[in-house]
Amino acid sequence: MDDSTLSIAEYVSQMTMLLDLQLSPEHRPSVIENFARIKAIAQLVNEFPLSENIEAAPVFEP
Repeated sequence: MDDSTLSIAEYVSQMTMLLDLQLSPEHRPSVIENFARIKAIAQLVNEFPLSENIEAAPVFEP
């Protein structure tokens, strides 16, 4: 997804309509703020360089 076209507020609006969620106006800023945090965390993960030789683990065991 092109980062320049993604508006978090617009995304929240579209998802609430798509999922038919009743998001109260007083909660909307906090939801947008949390999605902004999620986006920042996801960006760190997605930007982490991986070698082409790495294979996905079939089972995660901590």
